[in-house]
Amino acid sequence: MSQDVCVVVPTIREYECMRSYFENAREHGFDLSRLHVVLVTEDFCETEKMKAMLADEGVSGEVFDGTRREEWYEDHGIAEYGHLVPAASHAETSFGLLYMWANDRFEYGFFIDDDTLPEPEDDFFGRHLENLAFEGTIESVSSDEQWVNVLYQRADEHGLYPRGYPYAAMDETVETGRTHVDDVVASQGLWTNVPDLDAVRILMDGDLQGQAQTRTTRSDFTGDFVAAEGNYLTVCSMNLAFEREIIPAFYQLPMDDNEWDVGRFDDIWSGVFLKRACDVLGKSIYNGFPLCEHNKAPRSTFDDLQNEVAGLELNEHLFEIVDDVGADADTFAGVFEAMGRELAGGSHEEYNNGAFFTSVGECMLEWLECLNALDARRRVVAAADD
Repeated sequence: MSQDVCVVVPTIREYECMRSYFENAREHGFDLSRLHVVLVTEDFCETEKMKAMLADEGVSGEVFDGTRREEWYEDHGIAEYGHLVPAASHAETSFGLLYMWANDRFEYGFFIDDDTLPEPEDDFFGRHLENLAFEGTIESVSSDEQWVNVLYQRADEHGLYPRGYPYAAMDETVETGRTHVDDVVASQGLWTNVPDLDAVRILMDGDLQGQAQTRTTRSDFTGDFVAAEGNYLTVCSMNLAFEREIIPAFYQLPMDDNEWDVGRFDDIWSGVFLKRACDVLGKSIYNGFPLCEHNKAPRSTFDDLQNEVAGLELNEHLFEIVDDVGADADTFAGVFEAMGRELAGGSHEEYNNGAFFTSVGECMLEWLECLNALDARRRVVAAADD
């Protein structure tokens, strides 16, 4: 079978975790020849050992440190857009999206974080792809705050809200029902062990090591669901599969390396934009299984807080700014462009670090330009091959 799945893994140290994902695939009968793995790393990391690991496992893949990324940009004629992917940041997963876009054999993408492991009971790759192909009736969740807590199923017991969930949307009234979906474009798997919380909530949970004292288990997840139209949800990229078509609207925002010191919201904000686009276009984000085991390494909770605090107020209001934008668009790129123009051209002075919204909007528009440049190059190469 041809390689139609691109697996993107941002990593600087725990790349060996991928052996567990490959073993999970073998145990569940998933065809590993479908995978091409892109390890996104840095020049100071063990790139040769990463290549050796892929070779030892017999899995197709490449390793891109900072130098190789710069070379790739030059080779593909997009060096002027290299700044859209920040170095040494989780948001460098956007490089994986560019790599996919330049190679049209990839129909599906996966994001996997290097501090996770697959749950043995779940067919990790197979279940995600089944979710993307799902057509039928599924639980639909909404709230009076227009936000869905992806940990809602046992929230009365553990009281957890995930990283990126707005503080103003807490204590919501949850409603569930059944809905029919027939066009799933993203599959978000959730996590056992260390929940994905922000630093404020981790501190409130009494943990100074960045992990949280309250842990999740398999029993905390009782089934799959979608967030109802008009409702937003946190999208975490540690355990995620998606279809190629969403890439124009799934840019992982440029965090960490900016003059406002805003960080830690790259996947969260990309999820807000993706959900708005899905609502406009009649698409769905599937949530629940397969689960992964999140083994976040101990680190100072206050370091995470320092990285998050500059964007906390912005995170409360981003969805309000884009909530009625792009309604007339008929493509992911069209909705994303409308949201980018709204952010780039709007006045955000009322917020702390509001100018970062303007910068984000400008980067969103450049992202679409970059994808168009890759499209143009691919057409030229295809014509030359003919």
